[in-house]
Amino acid sequence: MVEATLSFQPGATGTATTPPARIALLGNPNCGKTALFNLLTGSRQKVANYAGVTVERKEGILRTAAGRRVFVLDLPGAYSLNALSADEAVTRDVVTGKSKEALPDLLVCVTDATNLRLNLRLVLEARQLGLPMVVALNMTDMAKKQGIAVDVAVLSRELGVPVIETVGVHAGGAQGLLEQLDAPVASASPVPWQAPAFADVLATQREVRRILGLAVREPVGSLATSDKIDRMVLHPLWGMLVLAVTLFLMFQAVFSWATVPMDAIKAGTEALGGLIKTIVPDGMLQSLLVDGIVAGVGGVVVFLPQILILFFFILALEDSGYLPRAAFLLDRVMGTVGLSGRSFIPLLSSFACAIPGVMATRTISNWRDRLTTIMIAPLMTCSARLPVYALLIAAFIPEKTVGGLFNLQGIVLFGLYAFGIVSAMAVAWVMKRFRDNQSHSPLLMELPAYRWPNPRNLALGLYERAWIFLQRVGTIILTLTILLWFLSTFPSPPEGATGPAIQYSLAGMLGRGLEHIFAPIGFNWQISIALVPGMAAREVAVGALGTVYALSATGEEVAGQLQPLIAQSWSLATAMSLLVWYVFAPQCISTLAAVKRETNSWKYVWIMAGYLFGLAYLACFVTYRIALALGWG
Repeated sequence: MVEATLSFQPGATGTATTPPARIALLGNPNCGKTALFNLLTGSRQKVANYAGVTVERKEGILRTAAGRRVFVLDLPGAYSLNALSADEAVTRDVVTGKSKEALPDLLVCVTDATNLRLNLRLVLEARQLGLPMVVALNMTDMAKKQGIAVDVAVLSRELGVPVIETVGVHAGGAQGLLEQLDAPVASASPVPWQAPAFADVLATQREVRRILGLAVREPVGSLATSDKIDRMVLHPLWGMLVLAVTLFLMFQAVFSWATVPMDAIKAGTEALGGLIKTIVPDGMLQSLLVDGIVAGVGGVVVFLPQILILFFFILALEDSGYLPRAAFLLDRVMGTVGLSGRSFIPLLSSFACAIPGVMATRTISNWRDRLTTIMIAPLMTCSARLPVYALLIAAFIPEKTVGGLFNLQGIVLFGLYAFGIVSAMAVAWVMKRFRDNQSHSPLLMELPAYRWPNPRNLALGLYERAWIFLQRVGTIILTLTILLWFLSTFPSPPEGATGPAIQYSLAGMLGRGLEHIFAPIGFNWQISIALVPGMAAREVAVGALGTVYALSATGEEVAGQLQPLIAQSWSLATAMSLLVWYVFAPQCISTLAAVKRETNSWKYVWIMAGYLFGLAYLACFVTYRIALALGWG
């Protein structure tokens, strides 16, 4: 670590005043900036969007070595301030003062010590802004393992700013940076930013090479390990096999690993419902608590373990450096349907949720490629569908082993995901037919060195996803569950009524009306009711079914018995049809809203909703009729 005053970079000519109270992390994608942010802020962080745009904003609070609280803003990754994407434009506007965001007291430029040739260009651009600045030389542990020697003192001297060694994935790896943040910084002297001319870019590249020649010594074949792995992972045949096996094992784990925690949650939900019945006397309040809230919300929370297992694999693959390689590997295949490899990461993100997947398309510079990726993103099986799939698969697919190794339920789940992917590629191929320019643009992408996923980053990522899911459970799902209970309870049945009370309620009337529309594809009135609140969030449909069947059940049946209830009352043809419905139907208003924000047009929202509902109905009709012909009715 090199200690230096923060007042001598070009443009920052003010005198040292006070330690920074607000800092911003600036850096290239894949430089470990997010890992460093997680290390600095821990759980004291939140995620939102920048005002007026859909670019993700991460901010948090750190404590310095002296105990001071400092606000930290994690800027979107950028290769240059000369922005080519929405993410880079936000970063540029924040650090140049063009946004409503206040300028940071200190700019922390995070660099990858194993790839300074690429990273230093952004550092040199940021140095011209006139802001107090420090360079965090991150991933120094990996650089040393690869035999890369960085003379920190020389690098600091040539850059004219302090350079601090950090390791964002190790506890205590940012101690030097935390100590530096207690030092006074110079007052900013912002310099108006202008897009660099071609000659300026060439000059910057020459300066990068000059600094590297003085400060960095790299051994021959420093990336030998990654290159050896890539010979397998990027092989046209073996690489595709590795990717297919990885995805297959991921979906197997979703069922196999989640059994114990799901059983525990189910038991807890049933026990809570029984406890409420012993405390609260029969009546409207007991019905709301047991049949409404516990049946509805509990029916969704039970699938949290499966969702977290899915996210665990996605986060681990991303942290390891494998995802860019999968995108590179699939570029040629995706090119046949009019997409580029850059579409892979947004589409993979859509397996978690279509909203970040739609937002991630901002990295695709070609508008037609980007629009096609947006339009097919909902066909990727998001985690909100998982509760529906898990419920139906558990109810209708026997839990047995195939070939002495594979779980049959996991195979069916993998098949549903594969069906969504194939359908997405088919839609992309059709959209390509309507394009004027059907040529495939080559993919240029940085492939970071392989690294072991960091347990701390994985834990924070899973915590964040679990918290987001539980917030939805406590807000959207709880609200809709209570609303559905109200609609399912009122008005009361007339005197002499013999059927369940829900048949005479507002929800029952609505379900009976929708049943005429959905009967040709095998849906009964209970399913028709559940589809309506499911428009707000797909996973609400499970809670809605729990509420509807709890209120329409007889005797001692409760929502905890939803799985055997539907297994007894639905045909296999109906279950197959509903599974196919959820492959296609865009039952998430939030996704449609994200499409409106990203495309700035209602036209594409209506096109997406129309073609997906049309495909859903047609596919369900065909599935249901074939299933009936096979005797599954």
